Amino acid sequence: MLMKMVIALVVSIAAALFPATEKYAVWIFFLAVVVAFVMEGVRIVPQQFAYVVERFGRFHATLEPGLNLIIPFLDRVAYMHSLKEVPLDVPEQVCITKDNTQLAVDGVLYFQVTDPRLASYGSANYISAISQLAQTTLRSEIGKMELDKSFESREEINRQIVAVLDEAGRNWGIKVLRYEIKSITPPESILRAMQQQITAEREKRALIAKSEGQRQEEINLADGKKQAAVLESEGEKTAAINRAQGEATALRLIAEANAAAVRAVAEAISDKGGMDAANLKVAQEYVLAFGNLAKTSNTLILPASAGDVGSMVATAMTVLDKTRQASVAAKA
Repeated sequence: MLMKMVIALVVSIAAALFPATEKYAVWIFFLAVVVAFVMEGVRIVPQQFAYVVERFGRFHATLEPGLNLIIPFLDRVAYMHSLKEVPLDVPEQVCITKDNTQLAVDGVLYFQVTDPRLASYGSANYISAISQLAQTTLRSEIGKMELDKSFESREEINRQIVAVLDEAGRNWGIKVLRYEIKSITPPESILRAMQQQITAEREKRALIAKSEGQRQEEINLADGKKQAAVLESEGEKTAAINRAQGEATALRLIAEANAAAVRAVAEAISDKGGMDAANLKVAQEYVLAFGNLAKTSNTLILPASAGDVGSMVATAMTVLDKTRQASVAAKA
């Protein structure tokens, strides 16, 4: 404001030095003072911003977005704060895990000014304060975990850091919205060891998958052989049943045919002249069979009465007579 008044005074003096504007010097000075007061007393605050006004060096008010008026010489805008969400990059730092492994960790922090008065007077530099606190909290949380656990617990680490920063940020007029770990980088030797572990794990899974495939293949082959053996035995069983049924049928048919032949012979013998015909037939067969014996060189044992055709025929006829009598009895 003082600079504007000095400018107004200089303009008025300059106007008084020229004869054409000499009589307007006072008005020019008055007009310059009004313009300076308007420029100094009117404050337009953009949206999502807040201005902190001090009166005689003490906090007086917070100007909201829009048109605001202050008293020149008495009031001044001491601080201007953005109320937007602000991303803050947290520098990379080395953290030591519970199992004494060094990790290079960096992240990004998102915060927002919620109380412009506390943000102005609560801390000399709240951005530096939350950045340093985020680093110390991150080292503390990483130090509670082992290496493998730290890779798996990013969400948990983020929540813990946000909880600590948000608690501390209340005194600084800010709210920590979230914290995200961007990267966790272990030493080169640890990276090589992890790569070897991953390779070994993949080879293990490959071997397990291969053995499972071979096992399933053997199971399928055994099951196929079993089914083939069952089908083969079923076929053999069916074939044996069919053969047995066929043989039984053949025997039954042969027996029926023999029975029919015997019945026919018995009926023929029972008829008139049947016995004589039977005697003749037996005699013919006997003579024919005895004649064939002389044509072979085989040695045979014959009964003493083999040459007595009459006795042999009588014996055969006795058998036929018994058969005829049995047939007649069966008919009766």
